[in-house]
Amino acid sequence: MASMQITGAVMVAPHRVGAMVLRYLYLLRSSWTRLLELIYWPAVQLFVWGFLQFYIAQNSGFFARASGVFIAAVLMWDVLFRGQLGFSVSFLEEMWSRNLGNLMISPLRPIEFVCALMIMSLIRLTIGMIPVTLLAIAFFGFNLYSLGLALAAFFVNLILTSWAVALVVAGVLLRNGMGAESLAWTLMFVLMPLTCVYYPVSVLPGWLQTMAWTLPPTYVFEGMRSLVMMHEFRSDLMLEALALNALYFAAAVIAFLELLKSARRSGSLLQTGE
Repeated sequence: MASMQITGAVMVAPHRVGAMVLRYLYLLRSSWTRLLELIYWPAVQLFVWGFLQFYIAQNSGFFARASGVFIAAVLMWDVLFRGQLGFSVSFLEEMWSRNLGNLMISPLRPIEFVCALMIMSLIRLTIGMIPVTLLAIAFFGFNLYSLGLALAAFFVNLILTSWAVALVVAGVLLRNGMGAESLAWTLMFVLMPLTCVYYPVSVLPGWLQTMAWTLPPTYVFEGMRSLVMMHEFRSDLMLEALALNALYFAAAVIAFLELLKSARRSGSLLQTGE
């Protein structure tokens, strides 16, 4: 009996996940400003850092050899940040519309809800990033796709980290309501200095280096610099990042489910909204 209950809790119904994804796609389609926002900020970052790299490359032999490192860092950072934000915004749509309580009493399982949010994260990320990567080719001659299979390793690790952070944010929102909404927009930026997006880990003080190496994105950005600057793919860094991501993602799922239970017990699910 116990094993049947566990199996029932883990099973995912694709039609319910698809229904939730369709709901979020309708929301995206209904507002051109939502679609524009997905492309606007990554494009702004690309141009700011891309033209800065042009200037540095013209005035520094080192950065001339490291051509593309800033642009690659910008694009990789957007995968991390936009992956988390795409998940969190879709979740916030339910809180803004006061629909979360309705979902939680429907047949929709929490794991199905999470799967739908992860799919929407990928969809929103695709809408935002593909045009920007094409702009990078057109304006700066940097082709992110030329990284080949390494790009897949970078992407998987970054998106897993983004989902782990987004799950924790969603759990805190469930338990504490809209008062914690700012976490969806700011938490990733708190981690940004430690993930060493634009500089190597070696520039940090020793005690901060130890903290930096506990974060999977640090391994990705170090691996990206190694690939772009020295044309060396560091598979060891990617495997270490994947191991950390597996640990953090499992912990984030457990935290989300526990915070959901706590929200149900306290009744905070019915107190969400603007």
